[in-house]
Amino acid sequence: MRSRLHAWAEFLGDQFWLRPALVVLGCVVLAQFAIWLETAHIAGYDASSPDANWGYSGGAEGARALLSAVASSTIGVAGTTFSITIAALTLASSQMGPRLLRNFVRDARNQIVLGIFLGTFAYALMVLRTVRTVQESPFVPHLAISGAIALALISLATLVWFVHHIATSINVETVVDAVHRDLCAAVEARTLDAPDVTAPHEPPGGAPVAAAQGGYLQAVDVESLANWAQDHGILVALRVRPGDYVPTGFPVAFVSTSVDGVSEAIARALVFGRRPAALQDLEYSVRQLVEIAVRALSPGINDPMTAGSVLDHLGDALCRIGPRHLRTGAVARDGRVVLLHPVTDYDGLCDSMFHMIRQNAAGSVHVLGRLLDVLSRVVEVERSTDRVAELRRHADLAVAASRRDVDDPHDLADLEERHARFLRALEGRPAR
Repeated sequence: MRSRLHAWAEFLGDQFWLRPALVVLGCVVLAQFAIWLETAHIAGYDASSPDANWGYSGGAEGARALLSAVASSTIGVAGTTFSITIAALTLASSQMGPRLLRNFVRDARNQIVLGIFLGTFAYALMVLRTVRTVQESPFVPHLAISGAIALALISLATLVWFVHHIATSINVETVVDAVHRDLCAAVEARTLDAPDVTAPHEPPGGAPVAAAQGGYLQAVDVESLANWAQDHGILVALRVRPGDYVPTGFPVAFVSTSVDGVSEAIARALVFGRRPAALQDLEYSVRQLVEIAVRALSPGINDPMTAGSVLDHLGDALCRIGPRHLRTGAVARDGRVVLLHPVTDYDGLCDSMFHMIRQNAAGSVHVLGRLLDVLSRVVEVERSTDRVAELRRHADLAVAASRRDVDDPHDLADLEERHARFLRALEGRPAR
């Protein structure tokens, strides 16, 4: 249940309309409250007193003109803001990849800005409908109109800030840094301080359980499924992990013994969606960074500097993983393994980080050299023999690609020297 709630919260975060709608609703409530204060007699407050009208002190006609100006200008600026946001999304999609749109859509600052403009418009309309002239039993909500002036000034400051925010947010280094922060948060959440339960080497067999629905697996409620397996005395072995696309009817698990309700229990534990989610997928942010690098290496963009920056951030993530332990995918209850589920291992993580970038470098000396430099730094931090062997494999693949694709002998000699530097770092690291 907790995983399903987290997946629902993740889904709500992808809805661009949610925060603006809440801000508009808040402004409508604020307008009604300000109007109510004008008509209520609370603790000596008198709306007719000159001392109470410290803000707007004009008449009904001036109030209508002021509120009309605030409403018309803010809705116009809201349209401009929306157009700027769409332009930024289009630029990000074409240059950095469509999957990066999620980061812009989920940006709470863009949503709040749009909400402020729409909320000010709604506030002005709600107050404007209450203004009455002499012929209509005069009523001028001075306090509410003063609030409209304050919201207009806030909207003006917000517009200046929004232009600055958009100008900086579409910078590729800003995007890379934002995705890198998401990756670091995922590393902290999906890795452990101490070794996990050891998983059995032999893959378990048993009765297959098919998926009742298909789609991208977004989350797995590991704890509830493990508790259910313990209660029924069976072993459940999942075959899919968050981020996988699961066809309808595909056997998603094997159970050691077929029991009543197993299909329903597994269906409750698996959360599917129409798109991948970062909730439990350690490789989600990795794929986003790799997509930025691959697009930067395309002939139409040809920006190896961006690819090099992505490699630097990927290397930082591996250094953060160095002292930590990855999950094994085994869950034990009372000393007995009751659930096995696929997880990201170190080899798979390195493959997702480096394979596509190396394959698309196509003889780029800068990118291949940066890849070897990053691996040299990571190998000095990493102490696990198995992980170091994986880093050595990627370094060898990088120098092999250099020998195959780099024609200039001086450039090739430079890459060979970087590979030799990696080997020296490998030999000089403390053993563990």
